[in-house]
Amino acid sequence: MLRGLANVSFFADDLDAAKAWYTELFGVEPYFDRMPGYLEFRIGDYQHEFGIVNAAYAPPGARQPQPGGAIVYWHVDDIQAAYDRLLTLGATEYQPITERGPGFVTASVTDPFGNVLGVMFNQHYLDILGEQ
Repeated sequence: MLRGLANVSFFADDLDAAKAWYTELFGVEPYFDRMPGYLEFRIGDYQHEFGIVNAAYAPPGARQPQPGGAIVYWHVDDIQAAYDRLLTLGATEYQPITERGPGFVTASVTDPFGNVLGVMFNQHYLDILGEQ
């Protein structure tokens, strides 16, 4: 039924600031830009879509007074370096670096726009990537 991650969308009240912040984080400009409503990056090994939506278009209840809900974890090769970089760029700790089991280490931050961004070192991800 679920075939793959098609899009992850975050919300931001200030889309210009979010565009600048995520461009700095990813090191690439968005490939799709429909300001002031939506922009989208392609990132990672599979060029997954990372969208940022103007918060004015968020569905009812999507924006909470504090971060929470589902966390999407993105694989990183060096979790400490990725986590430190996120904090240096102005994100705040949501959950510290945590060993979840052999080959699985996670951490998450809240971006400057109130979204939770997860990072994970995941040996299984590397194994699957190596099989392709």
